[in-house]
Amino acid sequence: MRIVFAGTPEVALAPLEALLASRHEVVAVLTRPDAPAGRGKRLQASPVAARASELGIEVLKPRRPRDEDFVARLTEIAPDCCPVVAYGALLPQRVLDIPRQGFVNLHFSLLPAWRGAAPVQHAVIAGDPVTGATTFQIVLELDAGPTYLRVTEPVGPSDTSGDVLERLSVSGAGLLVRTLDGLADGTLTGAEQPDEGVSYAAKLDVEDAQVDWSAPAEVVDRLIRGCTPAPGAWTTVSGARLKLGPAVLDVPAEGVLAPGLLEVTKAAVRVGTGTTPLRLGQVQPAGKKPMPAADWARGVELGPGIRLGG
Repeated sequence: MRIVFAGTPEVALAPLEALLASRHEVVAVLTRPDAPAGRGKRLQASPVAARASELGIEVLKPRRPRDEDFVARLTEIAPDCCPVVAYGALLPQRVLDIPRQGFVNLHFSLLPAWRGAAPVQHAVIAGDPVTGATTFQIVLELDAGPTYLRVTEPVGPSDTSGDVLERLSVSGAGLLVRTLDGLADGTLTGAEQPDEGVSYAAKLDVEDAQVDWSAPAEVVDRLIRGCTPAPGAWTTVSGARLKLGPAVLDVPAEGVLAPGLLEVTKAAVRVGTGTTPLRLGQVQPAGKKPMPAADWARGVELGPGIRLGG
């Protein structure tokens, strides 16, 4: 099939490469417009746009998918199908109707669970032991179209959302190719999603990533891992923000610690939660690079009774 691939971030690169190596022809890519990035906030092309440009593939970057110039160009290209991986914008019906086989999304959850923008993050935060990826036909209702194929992925006790997403990007790439193969051969049809088991995974903002130290240790641990690498879990210490990498469930020798209370030794920094303490891993003070928590503690004055989160 002649396809136009729609995707934007780095997680979409493995599926794009798999499609480029498949029997299907990638005639163009659709991606989000260049966006400010880095300390200088210079406009930067998306990873998908950069890769397509390297290969000499046409890149479509409409400000909005309903823009007339884009609709006209996609109609002119006349793709058979448009596979989608984390494109990042809602598609109007007139665009969905252009390809003969429609728009087929690779979504990183076991639908109908975790429909929305941040399915892997929410799966880790919720403590799901297993997640996965699903291919489905895009319709106007959010992630609600008929499903084709799925693959499962266990979530380990130390996995971050970045770890899981990296694995799903690879396994999902093959899933997407198999889906397009089945559609091209006429051997694959969609199955309507059940009404039971629907859940939603809204985009996580920085405010969502603030740690509540009064929560149980397992809940705090999952929040930190689910928000790694983005948006990045954080707390405050003496009024300053401190970004947190994954921690370790840990019980100190002398009982529990009050929520947020720090216990600093030469080798470790522990913090109290609503249940058992956590041992901090890497931390990142504002304006500095990430560092082991013990190194951070040696470089700042942490008197007795210091609490994280105020």
